[in-house]
Amino acid sequence: MIQTITDVGALSGFDDIVDVRSPAEFAEDRVPGAINLWVLDNDERARVGTIYVQQSRFLARRVGAALVARNIARHLEEALSDKPGSWAPLVYCWRGGQRSNAMATVLEQVGWRPSLLVGGYKTYRRRVSAALYDAEPDFQVILLDGYTGVAKTEVLHRLDALGIQTLDLEGLAAHRGSLFGLVAGTAQPHQKGFESALLARLDSLDRGRPIVVEAESSKVGELNLPPSLWKAMLAAPRIELAAPREARARYLTRAYGDIIADPAALETTLVKLPIHHGRERLDDWRTLARAEDFVGLAAGLIEHHYDPAYERSRRRETRPCLETIAVDDLDATSLDLAAARIAGRLTSGTLDQ
Repeated sequence: MIQTITDVGALSGFDDIVDVRSPAEFAEDRVPGAINLWVLDNDERARVGTIYVQQSRFLARRVGAALVARNIARHLEEALSDKPGSWAPLVYCWRGGQRSNAMATVLEQVGWRPSLLVGGYKTYRRRVSAALYDAEPDFQVILLDGYTGVAKTEVLHRLDALGIQTLDLEGLAAHRGSLFGLVAGTAQPHQKGFESALLARLDSLDRGRPIVVEAESSKVGELNLPPSLWKAMLAAPRIELAAPREARARYLTRAYGDIIADPAALETTLVKLPIHHGRERLDDWRTLARAEDFVGLAAGLIEHHYDPAYERSRRRETRPCLETIAVDDLDATSLDLAAARIAGRLTSGTLDQ
């Protein structure tokens, strides 16, 4: 008998979570940890839908059934060929309809123990929306703040290694949060996929302990921070990192090595800089890039682009600063010491100003 699951907060305990939607649906978002064993691929799904609208429901179901049967057979021969008789997966599709029922029925007939997620992906998505859009934040955030180039992300990773709870928004968003932030060779996830990964990370943390988050705007690249998290960040105290401009310029040339290694990408990004910098300055920066004076380019961007923007936002800042940690350099030793100092502050329980 195929069991049904209605509690999307309890999706553990299954051997696998099987998403039978099309690859395009799966790429946009899915239940964390799911594998994609589609029963209709992108083209097949579109074809069946067209037949349904333009010809008849009966013909669409007959054509769809043949395609689904063929695709499930291939999964049995390939992806599922090594599953033991005790295999117990959770199966879902868009809204718990024909696609997931077809897969679960075949799996049960083989002798496995499938369960169905009632309402499918839409049930899961309602849980994400409720947690990130409708609920009040039930976690405490500490912001890791500072000027561009003070290695906030690297310090965040060091804090994680020290056992401090962290939320790496830039990692989840596949973006470094600036004009030059898109990592070469990658693309940002879809908004829904970002939110799923975000909630999965929050679910893995102890919400009774502080969570360190890098100070960001309400967007990371093209992705929006959901309201619950943004509200927590707006009320969060800050720990600020500080370093000399020269050290920050050297650090940026290391951190953005992928952009530096692609002259065309660098040129394209420089063209996107705001015109208020003036044509002469913009031309100077492009000249520095072509001459491969990347430290000079980074120093110019820090002085005339990034620092003025940060200083403007700082004048409007009302969130308390718990501590400013200044380092003379941004080498590994200095970053280790900065992370250790922050970890000591957080584990001592002294989070008041």
